[in-house]
Amino acid sequence: MKKGKKPIVAVVGRPNVGKSTLFNVLAGERISIVKDTPGITRDRIYADVTWLDTSFTLIDTGGIEPDSKDIILSQMREQAQIAIDTADVILFMTDVKQGLVDADAKVADMLRRSQKPVILVVNKVDNYDKYIADVYEFYNLGIGDPHPVSSINKLGMGDMLDEVVSYFDKSGEEEEEDDRIRVAIIGKPNVGKSSIINRLIGENRLIVSNIAGTTRDAVDTEVKYNGKEYVFIDTAGLRRKNKIKEELEKYMIIRAVSAVERADIAVLVIDAVEGVTEQDAKIAGIAHERGKAVIVAVNKWDAIEKNNHTMKKFTGRVREVLSFMPYAEILYISAMTGQRFTKLYETIDIVNENHSMRIATGVLNEIMAEAVALQQPPSDKGKRLRLYYITQVSVKPPTFVIFVNDKELMHFSYTRYIENQIREAFGFRGTPLKFFIRERKENR
Repeated sequence: MKKGKKPIVAVVGRPNVGKSTLFNVLAGERISIVKDTPGITRDRIYADVTWLDTSFTLIDTGGIEPDSKDIILSQMREQAQIAIDTADVILFMTDVKQGLVDADAKVADMLRRSQKPVILVVNKVDNYDKYIADVYEFYNLGIGDPHPVSSINKLGMGDMLDEVVSYFDKSGEEEEEDDRIRVAIIGKPNVGKSSIINRLIGENRLIVSNIAGTTRDAVDTEVKYNGKEYVFIDTAGLRRKNKIKEELEKYMIIRAVSAVERADIAVLVIDAVEGVTEQDAKIAGIAHERGKAVIVAVNKWDAIEKNNHTMKKFTGRVREVLSFMPYAEILYISAMTGQRFTKLYETIDIVNENHSMRIATGVLNEIMAEAVALQQPPSDKGKRLRLYYITQVSVKPPTFVIFVNDKELMHFSYTRYIENQIREAFGFRGTPLKFFIRERKENR
């Protein structure tokens, strides 16, 4: 898929059919636990999976439960709805040992009507010959061939993943020429995401069109402003009747994942009255882990009593809670009064440029040489780290490879030091930078 838009695959199924085991097997060692991103990966609701050069985001909807007095069926319907709303491909998981259950059939109906690709997975087939007759029973669901797997024994995974990725490419090819700036407006419920989008649109009265979003939740709005085209991806969503479920933290995170995945820039909206919270940090962490450019928009700033120190204090607090993204731009706005909305557009343009900035290899190596001269690389047991060469390998986000004599010696703090030197020279405001360290033998 082009432009780094990773497809989303969601797992749906009754309790105890083995969704989490499958999730953990597929996520494998690849789940990127970012040490200083609060609360995100501990929940393990989503993970990045790579199969045959194709990457996708896997979402486990299993943790989403309506009130516990609800029966299993309504819980599954809720999961299925989230999967239909957010996923490109749905893995529908059943259990060969429990056989075909009424709830399976009802959810299969929902999934079939959704027109989304659904892959039927029959789990716990530990012995193919013994269970294959029971697997055939699942043809009765009417959603295609059942794929026998055993998550615990990692059997049948390859065929299943082949099927999953076969659905991707078709959707990726049309997007090739799209150079519009894609911005996801993310944040907790009720921080004013919709008002911000309405104001961004209203300022220009030039709505090109309302594209029907690829999901029922995310509505993409195209806007032309100052001759440039933008696509705003709104997660505030249309499913108003789900007010109670709206508060579900996991649901909120899944929606943010699906919006961020389709954008280059994330605008994290924070409520000035409420202040910055741990929940804001969780949502910010999604954009950070996915290498997106980030603008923190503190909304409802008009409602705050101010003196000379208010903004400075608030900024300090934001930096503290979002300490893992010191690069994020912070803006104080009001959707109500339209305060600083032209500045918001300007900032989107700036971070978009930084997010796709390329730096010549020669210049990078000059900066690195200077950095090394200013601060000796660390050594261990008499062996000193040597940095040979640095080059930029991609953009969105800017990604660099540094060749060294010994990877073990390249501590996180020294990488951070090099990053700071590069930022000092080029700014890179609003965008994360990624670094990969590779080893090269001394004698070359």
